[in-house]
Amino acid sequence: MTTPATLAITGATGKLGGWVSQLLEEAGTDHVAVARQPTRLPQRSHLRPAGPAAYDDATFANALAGIDTLLLVSASLSGRRLAEHTAAIESARNAGVQRVVYVSLLGAAPDATYINARDHWQTEQMLASSGLRWTVVRPSFYTDTLDRLADERGIVRGPAPTGRVSLVGHRDIAEVLVKILGDTTGRYDGAVLPITGPEALTLAEAGSFEAITAQEARRIRSEAGEPPHLAEAWVSWFLAIENGEVAEVSDVVPEVTGHEAAHAIR
Repeated sequence: MTTPATLAITGATGKLGGWVSQLLEEAGTDHVAVARQPTRLPQRSHLRPAGPAAYDDATFANALAGIDTLLLVSASLSGRRLAEHTAAIESARNAGVQRVVYVSLLGAAPDATYINARDHWQTEQMLASSGLRWTVVRPSFYTDTLDRLADERGIVRGPAPTGRVSLVGHRDIAEVLVKILGDTTGRYDGAVLPITGPEALTLAEAGSFEAITAQEARRIRSEAGEPPHLAEAWVSWFLAIENGEVAEVSDVVPEVTGHEAAHAIR
């Protein structure tokens, strides 16, 4: 008779959660992957799909039955993310989960320049007052974001002419998470860990970049048909870099994994 997995992860159909699941598989660690669309999960010998389950539905608590530790990867930018996180944390507590590891964001604060970092901070506060054991990791902006923001010429354009950002790769973040999830000493309880690349670069140093004003950036997004609130969030991503809110360089990757974080130059 096999022992049921007591570790659950979310986001395994996405890039970061997918890396975590792959590394757990390589380590031979049984885990449950809770997903809205479990049919999209890869078939792995140490992975048990659970769901369909959404953060803000009773199905999520049902999927966590018997789980001790939960990796909570932040929900997508649906406009309801904070409500979804609130429901997920409550479901975890009701299901008997003992520990939650939450993926937040570097620069999370109630008044963060990057609009989408604000509900990360609010989620952190809820988690800290939940009565659960918790760990927060705050990755810097993802390295591959530059590829996704590049135009057809491969150039990233935005209002961040001089600011620096400590871009970090998904695999480095996932390796840190796997170490934390597997820890049985409690050393990471109550910790807020910034996960960054090995250096803070300007966007020009990281790759092909053209500085434009915030006003011009808003105009470009508007002409592309993007709703104003999404365009403003996009602009605020660059402004957070320019304001120095994601320039911190930490030693978390080498200290936790034993190797240096990957460089981010495109």
